[in-house]
Amino acid sequence: MEPNSGKKLEIVVDGTRWQRLPLKTHVITKDDNIADVVKKYASPHLQSGDMLFISERIVAISQGRAYPIKEIHPSWLAKLLVKFVHKSPYGIGLGSPWTMELAIREVGALRILIGAVAAVVTKPFGLKGVFYHVVGNNINAIDGPCDYTLPPYNDYAKLGPAKPMKVAKELSEAIGCEVVIIDANDLGAAVLGKSNTDITDAFCKAVFKDNPLGQSSEQTPLCIVRKVA
Repeated sequence: MEPNSGKKLEIVVDGTRWQRLPLKTHVITKDDNIADVVKKYASPHLQSGDMLFISERIVAISQGRAYPIKEIHPSWLAKLLVKFVHKSPYGIGLGSPWTMELAIREVGALRILIGAVAAVVTKPFGLKGVFYHVVGNNINAIDGPCDYTLPPYNDYAKLGPAKPMKVAKELSEAIGCEVVIIDANDLGAAVLGKSNTDITDAFCKAVFKDNPLGQSSEQTPLCIVRKVA
């Protein structure tokens, strides 16, 4: 378990050293069972007290929530709204008509419009993230095709995972350690699901703030987080 290029195995959070041990897997598809994946790749390496962090992407993919963009036909509303989305160099987000269409299908056009209006009204006050707070449903985990994404998903758009809290608890019971489902990129991290609410979001974001799983072809969607004695 070597660090990904440009990353470090260890990080210090509140005076405590933690290892982030990336685990390489095969390319996950909708035909994979996520419990089988973590048992195969993580279980042989787990020690008492370990936590397993899982990229939300492979959870969503295993749930069949990733779609080839050629099969997504954006509506006129998706094409209109995408013109007002801030484009980030660290992911598509809702900045493509395909991902915007998935967002509309996930929560409905009315909710998307309410969120957009709320964002416009609050923008002069310097408030950020209002759109995603209003819309909810982990819409911020939607992502689209990027050149650096591992094939074949460089031509896919995907929703966030369904019921990530439930999934995290079920996986924790299956492998015997705490599980966190996380959406991380080079800008930061968001916690979508965790098996134990005693694990704070602040800790998860701090231990993953440099995105040790990488953002490209590392193929390491699993990460054991271990306290250094």
